[in-house]
Amino acid sequence: MRKPGRRVLPAAIAAAITTVLAVDVAVLAGHAGEDRKAAAGPTTEQLVAVAGKDRLGLDVAPAGRRVEPRLMFVARGREAVPDALLEKVRRIKGVTGVERVDGARARLAGKEVGIFGVDPSTFRNFTPEPTAKHDGLWRNVAAGDVAVSFVLGSDGGVSLDSRVAVSGGARESEVRVGAHATMGIGDIDAVVSEATARRLGMAEDNVLLIASAGKDADRIRKAVARLVPEKAGTLRALNASFDFRSSGGGTGLSALEIRTAINAGMTKLGMPYVWGGESDAEGGYDCSGLMQWAFAQAGIRLPRVAEDQARTGPVLPFEQARAGDMLIWANDPTAPGTISHIALYLGGDRMLVAPRTGDVVKIQKVYLRGFRGAVRIDRRAAARLAG
Repeated sequence: MRKPGRRVLPAAIAAAITTVLAVDVAVLAGHAGEDRKAAAGPTTEQLVAVAGKDRLGLDVAPAGRRVEPRLMFVARGREAVPDALLEKVRRIKGVTGVERVDGARARLAGKEVGIFGVDPSTFRNFTPEPTAKHDGLWRNVAAGDVAVSFVLGSDGGVSLDSRVAVSGGARESEVRVGAHATMGIGDIDAVVSEATARRLGMAEDNVLLIASAGKDADRIRKAVARLVPEKAGTLRALNASFDFRSSGGGTGLSALEIRTAINAGMTKLGMPYVWGGESDAEGGYDCSGLMQWAFAQAGIRLPRVAEDQARTGPVLPFEQARAGDMLIWANDPTAPGTISHIALYLGGDRMLVAPRTGDVVKIQKVYLRGFRGAVRIDRRAAARLAG
């Protein structure tokens, strides 16, 4: 369910991962079952490893004023974002915050993920409110833990307190997972402290996050673009929080397109769930990979991840859902409103879905815990978001 074509940071910031600082933690594990009732899901306390007494004195500043990152600039290669550029961006009218972090892509537990190395005291204010406010989470990160996203933990099978292999080329080491916490930035499924990132050999200060109010986002994007030479790196907009009130029009799909997509998806019954999977060649599919592949067989181009797929048409209540709509869920307690799961509605209260690691593509009854609506695909919106 992460990013474009695949769940990765842009290739420009790929960096080798070498070794990880392991720490001891005690764990409170939680995982809510998928049932038909609108039951409460796991809390943030159940998704964060409990810090030991030796961490209570760690110097992590309390949560401050939260800001919404709207832009991300990634410097070319392993170059650092210059101090001069950071200060110029900071002075742009409407910018509410800037944060320079270390960025890379790596394989974590056999999955390709984007990873940030951050200052926990300041970066926390760029994350969703439940994540930002959890002091124990940031103490764990400061102490050397890796925090992985809620979806990577729950669907991808990366368990709290587990040791997972991390490789960045020829070498491989182990990471201890200290938290399941979503950072609210597409592509980023893992976060470590800046100090740990430096030990891992990640590029330093090569990513700049820029926060602003929504009404200023387009103007600020143009202003930043004027400051950045085209060859210096990549500037991209980050999606704002999902608006479930969206009810814009949509052309919908033809009966033939819907039938073709459903029939195509049904051919994958029994295929394993594979985090980031979008083809048979990868051995299986994740939920959004299955949607993208099935609709592609009908000539409909969808963006890669659930959060973007949910933006491809109006969001309707379940009572108005019809076969061929995509059903969406926001199950992530660390980033409320973030779309974390998606499935294809078959009608008759049934759906085709790739659930999570350890399961297979299957037909199951629709459940309402975390359910946020049915998306009626507009082919024009889908093509625009697919790029």
